[in-house]
Amino acid sequence: MVRGVEKSSLMSEMTMERLAALRPAAMERAGHRLLHALKDLHGMSAFLLITLSVVLGKFNTARSVVHPAIRTQIVRAGVSLLPMVAFLACALGLVVIGQTVSLLSRYGAENYAGTVMATVVVRELGPIMAGLLVMARVGAANVVELGTSRALGEVEALEALGIDPIHYLVVPRVIGLALAVFALTIYLILFALLSGYLFAFLEQVPVTPGKYFSQLAGALIWQDFVLLALKTVCFGLLIAIVTCYEGLAAPIRLDDVSRAATRAIAKCVVGMVLMDAVFMLVYLVI
Repeated sequence: MVRGVEKSSLMSEMTMERLAALRPAAMERAGHRLLHALKDLHGMSAFLLITLSVVLGKFNTARSVVHPAIRTQIVRAGVSLLPMVAFLACALGLVVIGQTVSLLSRYGAENYAGTVMATVVVRELGPIMAGLLVMARVGAANVVELGTSRALGEVEALEALGIDPIHYLVVPRVIGLALAVFALTIYLILFALLSGYLFAFLEQVPVTPGKYFSQLAGALIWQDFVLLALKTVCFGLLIAIVTCYEGLAAPIRLDDVSRAATRAIAKCVVGMVLMDAVFMLVYLVI
């Protein structure tokens, strides 16, 4: 029995020694990750400032080349995604809005339908879903295209020809994605609200169209429209800056392009969630 106690005591001491040895290593890894995250944040902030300075200083420079590129990015990130946005909006309306209106009417709280819809769809789900869709369809493609161009030396070739890569490659994507996310959010919200009421109507919910839309209008204030536009534009800027930064900021090999795309998607998701949390605080204040 004494031997058993000594053995267990020895094992516990060995476990404590191992934990004590692992603790500095874990703290060192956490410190390296924190420093790497801060370095990335600093680099993306500098990349954003450079891009904004190019937008303000060279927007009308080579407009015959840059402006068509902006329209191409708007079509690519906005118009081409309209069928998918319409499908997601109808699914959102049928699953979320219709069920919510039906549940509220079941408990005699249909007067709160407009408030719930404005809070859930207009403020939160609409911008988030539009941003995630653009990020998945266009943001990842930006990293692949720009990273491949950087790996093959095409960016250096542009610089050798006297062409600013930020002006030619980044500015059209930044403006195009910002406008695309804003426009897609508006379409998604409208489709979702209409399809949600259609589902509620088919379920014979006692809410007339006039009452439904008057509740929506009463639940929205003018700050909602300003914050909606600001949030969607910020989402588009975030997606464009992060994806362009991952593709262009550092020398890259072809083998690293897929990993760069994965990093960019993860950073976009984290950035959108944090940005949405900031806007939630603003909504609570107003």
